[in-house]
Amino acid sequence: MATERFRLSTENTRKWHALAERRRAYFVELYRSGRWRRYYGEEAFLAHLREVMQNVEQWAKVLERWPDAAPGGKTRTAA
Repeated sequence: MATERFRLSTENTRKWHALAERRRAYFVELYRSGRWRRYYGEEAFLAHLREVMQNVEQWAKVLERWPDAAPGGKTRTAA
């Protein structure tokens, strides 16, 4: 039971991290294309971009704390 709960928590953490990565890619594309000007003022866009970058970093840190979680959704194995 505890193992299944742990596995679900790890999977959920990976999903949130992946979502944060997709959101970052979206904001980077908005910036590169210049489309951000249609939706945001400069200060507001930069504030959102900082928040997006921080979210990715925070989820990466949470993912690193899980003993069996590795980047890319792979499970670490004992050497």
